[in-house]
Amino acid sequence: MSIAIDDVLTQLDGILLGKDRAVRLAVCCLLARGHLLIEDIPGVGKTTLAHALAKILGLEFRRVQFTSDLLPADVLGNAIFDPASRQFVFHPGPIFTQMLLADEVNRATPKAQSALLEAMEEGQVTIDGVTHALPLPFFVIATQNPQHQVGTYQLPESQLDRFLMRLELGFPGRRAEKEMLAGQDRRDLIRHMQPLIPAAQLFDWQDQVKALHVSDGVRDYVLDLLEKSRQLDGAGTGLSPRAGLALQRCAQAWAFAAGRNMVVPEDVQAVAPSVIAHRLGSGNGVLEDSGQALTEKIIRSVPVR
Repeated sequence: MSIAIDDVLTQLDGILLGKDRAVRLAVCCLLARGHLLIEDIPGVGKTTLAHALAKILGLEFRRVQFTSDLLPADVLGNAIFDPASRQFVFHPGPIFTQMLLADEVNRATPKAQSALLEAMEEGQVTIDGVTHALPLPFFVIATQNPQHQVGTYQLPESQLDRFLMRLELGFPGRRAEKEMLAGQDRRDLIRHMQPLIPAAQLFDWQDQVKALHVSDGVRDYVLDLLEKSRQLDGAGTGLSPRAGLALQRCAQAWAFAAGRNMVVPEDVQAVAPSVIAHRLGSGNGVLEDSGQALTEKIIRSVPVR
């Protein structure tokens, strides 16, 4: 099974040059049934990664460009009166897909951002009192620009907590960037890609990740990290129980992608910066980018059992 995962990772690495770790984390996020937030400056491959993931995994893909005038109905859909039937007919919005790219999500107002909350948590949307189920699987990959850029709105804590992981891509190394300059356009490469796995295979991988063995010792280590975050100055109230569940799920996915059938503390440490940094320091006067520093401090100060 790990060979097939390696095939997926190899294809993605051929699109996102020099971003092996970020690519592996993104795949692990989907294996753990989570939503992904990619934060970085424009032009480093955020949208490209989302397109490539959808194409390789054979998922139905839609993109919504979040802007300051976006309305919730533009994402969710709305009911329109049909004169022939003399009743309102619901017209689904772009959120009714398997993978939704919420591009530059923090350029929309909080009202528009809130359109994603129920969908990300419950896999459904409620419009005019009627609940509509979303397709399975359902993933949101959102991109956002750094908060210091003009025209951005800060994501509220409730929205950030819906994202299982947050990644930063950064600039590629010189060698990778030179290969990119000499090679084919990334969009052309994605256009000619073929899905590697059927939907049933993805569901099977997700079930195996969920069932991957986690020892009591590893769970105690996760609990120690949570407890330390609640005692640390500058971390606000610390990490919630949901953050602990997210950390365990992502560690299981990381171990599965590595071809192992059990989680070790190193798996927890590998995914921790992407899972908990965006959950630390928000709403308490701490700068957003200090979440990484707080995460590193927590990991350094908690011994492995």
